[in-house]
Amino acid sequence: MDVFDVDFDANVHLFLEEMRKGLAGRKSTLEMIPTYLEVEADVPVGQRVIVADAGGTNFRAATVIFDEQKQPIIENLKIYPMPGVEREVSADEFFRVMAGYLQEIGTASDRLGFCFSYPVEMFPNKDGRLLRFSKEIKAPSVIACMIGRRLNEALVAAGVGEKHIVLLNDTVATLLAGRGYKNRIFEGIIGFILGTGTNCCYIEKNSNILKKKDLDPDRSQIVNTESGGFGRCHRGKIDIRFDKSTINPGSQKFEKMISGAYLGPLLGMVVQQACEDGLFSPPASAGLARVENLTTTEMNHFLEHPYGSGRLAEAVREGTAEDVQILYGLSDRLTERAAKLSAVNLSSAALQSGQGKDPTRPICIVAEGTTFYKMKTLKSRIEFYLKDYLEDKKYIYTEIVRVENATLVGAAIAGLTN
Repeated sequence: MDVFDVDFDANVHLFLEEMRKGLAGRKSTLEMIPTYLEVEADVPVGQRVIVADAGGTNFRAATVIFDEQKQPIIENLKIYPMPGVEREVSADEFFRVMAGYLQEIGTASDRLGFCFSYPVEMFPNKDGRLLRFSKEIKAPSVIACMIGRRLNEALVAAGVGEKHIVLLNDTVATLLAGRGYKNRIFEGIIGFILGTGTNCCYIEKNSNILKKKDLDPDRSQIVNTESGGFGRCHRGKIDIRFDKSTINPGSQKFEKMISGAYLGPLLGMVVQQACEDGLFSPPASAGLARVENLTTTEMNHFLEHPYGSGRLAEAVREGTAEDVQILYGLSDRLTERAAKLSAVNLSSAALQSGQGKDPTRPICIVAEGTTFYKMKTLKSRIEFYLKDYLEDKKYIYTEIVRVENATLVGAAIAGLTN
């Protein structure tokens, strides 16, 4: 499980194999979902669009307009609770509540970009059928519904009228938000989420999406890899044991090695094994044994303040200075492994895209997520591995950027250009 056990080139090779199998419709741990969303069309200036962002617990609604410099102006932003969080709701109520949220701004445009951050099967008309909800949303009758169509029915019933709805998820919206970033010229764009979970999307040639026979081979579109499901990464014994302890054993194996929902709990299991193996002094082991249900936030707090407050620092303080160093080493190595594996994901997407060979027009990586930006040293290490592998060995150039309100901006671009 040490970062040096991760063979970068071998893992990129495996990741690319899974990507290509997924694109061909063969059995793969990467779903490689075509979105039917293209990025070639110009973003129109001065044309207002309604945007909605349905996330884990909140529903955001706003209007967006792009100024003469093609920079987004977000207006009328309001945040509401997602239907189905507090109690179970029917499909009718689910869509009726969302239509109600949009009533106030419903006359602003006949176009609606809808960032719907749950797994959907996309269709050429830019609508999608819900495959499943995460555990926060209690609305089982919405599963298998066509999201855009049902929302339009609710909007008509609410007196708002039918809209041209373009559906997309948060990773795809993040990618689109990179279009026109500070008026820079990039050759390609990758969207990357590393927060509670992880995912990645990129621009693929239709000619490579062999599982869809009705695509124009001369065009390209965004493909959602669902990269958290990558299942061929080399794992250690504790990775395997940890996976079996989760509520979804056997799935999202890659996500469980790098994302915010899992890094802290994984460290907890590593520390437990380290105590059993005698790595810590008896007083430190006794203190660490009392630390249960460790979170990634607590893990990061220890990395930033190894002699400060917090359960880990206080527990290991009962031992020696060497105990603090050992715990720091274990935490730091897991963090670096997460960075290296994240770079494997991004490198694979960059290589598969076939773009980024001109250093004056690099691939823009739009990154989002609290883990990516807040975890100590994670972002800088990802950038190191990208330079070491992609730039120095493959001559592929990338640049990581952050776009404010990326999901709303990306939803607006999708609604205006597709």
